[in-house]
Amino acid sequence: MRILMFGRTGQVATEVARRLPPGWQLIALGRDAADLADPAACAAAVAGTDADAVINAAAWTAVDRAEAEEDAARTVNAAAPGAMARAAAARGLPFLHLSTDYVFDGQGDRPFAPDDPTGPLSAYGRTKLAGEEAVRAAGGPHVILRTSWVFSAHGANFVRTMLRLGRERGEVRVVADQTGGPTPAAAIADALLAIAGAFAARRGVSGTFHFAGAPDTTWAGFARAIFAEARIPATVTDIATTDYPTPARRPANSRLDCAALRAAYGIDRPDWRAGLAAVLAELGAPR
Repeated sequence: MRILMFGRTGQVATEVARRLPPGWQLIALGRDAADLADPAACAAAVAGTDADAVINAAAWTAVDRAEAEEDAARTVNAAAPGAMARAAAARGLPFLHLSTDYVFDGQGDRPFAPDDPTGPLSAYGRTKLAGEEAVRAAGGPHVILRTSWVFSAHGANFVRTMLRLGRERGEVRVVADQTGGPTPAAAIADALLAIAGAFAARRGVSGTFHFAGAPDTTWAGFARAIFAEARIPATVTDIATTDYPTPARRPANSRLDCAALRAAYGIDRPDWRAGLAAVLAELGAPR
């Protein structure tokens, strides 16, 4: 099994490379080989591959910067995946694409199902939604995997930020009115590889699916768990989203209904607490 993957150093791309099953081969393309700012180059990489499946684990993830640079973000998050997906469809290759809870408006308190109406609040969310639409329109075998609150031992993420702030300060103010499922990048990698394997075995099911860690919590609750697990004696003070203004609006409700993924692929929601323990162990945090 050969996988062509866009992305090499991001959280999920790193974990895909680390967790590749024995005997599988991975061609991981960084920006030097396929810049997502150049959709034609991305399409050419797919057209010329001898891989059995394509994973897009790269994206514009600077959520706040996208507010001022939406056109550039749209090229990376929509035009490039669309070009990849069309090239994959022409070859009959399954195309696996990561998306986000930010395609929803965050209203209510029930988990969003894959077929619920979308309504992004930010430029980032709009560009990711446009990417989903382009992948579906390509017409080939595909899976769009929406996820949320990704963390790992590498890259920029909430866990690493909290570890730094908790060690620097006695008190950390964290938003407590946004709820979602923290998701280990390692679990996302495992899910993508399982889906690719299912397509190789002719058991792949195309569609849009959700994958997020359990149980749902708030950012403040997640921070408390990080400090407790890492034995950092910092206090978390709950604040409202309005107390921490950002250029891009965040959804208050990022809960994702993951039942469809379990039904199609037998993949359950990962326990983010176990994922957190593994990340802290990798980082060498005292526990």
